[in-house]
Amino acid sequence: MKIYTKSGDKGETSLFGGERVKKYHMSIQAYGTVDELNSWCGLVKDHLSISNQKNQLLSIQDTLFVIGSHLASNGDEKLICKLPSVSETAISSLENAIDEMDKELPKMKNFILPGGHFVSSYCHLSRCVCRRAERLIIELNESLPVNPIVVKYLNRLSDYLFVLSRHILLQNNVKEQPWIPSKK
Repeated sequence: MKIYTKSGDKGETSLFGGERVKKYHMSIQAYGTVDELNSWCGLVKDHLSISNQKNQLLSIQDTLFVIGSHLASNGDEKLICKLPSVSETAISSLENAIDEMDKELPKMKNFILPGGHFVSSYCHLSRCVCRRAERLIIELNESLPVNPIVVKYLNRLSDYLFVLSRHILLQNNVKEQPWIPSKK
């Protein structure tokens, strides 16, 4: 099978069930952004040296594929019931990882400017894409039902990515840059 089908050359693509839609369709926007997030998470994972963090990101990538497949189903319950699901366990796993990293981090007194180490910056980019995916899915939910656990998972994932960015700075002995508004 060739990677190219030429079926999208006129600006349409197929959803999971075969329905043809414009490439700017809200479902495509949502799962395309989840796919982008998955790629950023892969980049972060590729630069980590701690195996439990790498494993956590691998699990996150798996869950993001599950989310993408649900978003590509166009709400078709017959398709969705055949797919893996996002579980509360996945959310608990993120929360546990956040709590473990947070034990080592200094208490936040200000907002923190992204940067300081390239992997920390990749985490911040991932966090921003995660928030965009969350917003798009919430918008999609106005016209097509999306399981609320998906939004909950992405909300927690953005928190995880923020804490991971801070933890990476700590691991690399890089001081966080607090945001202190200038007084003009």
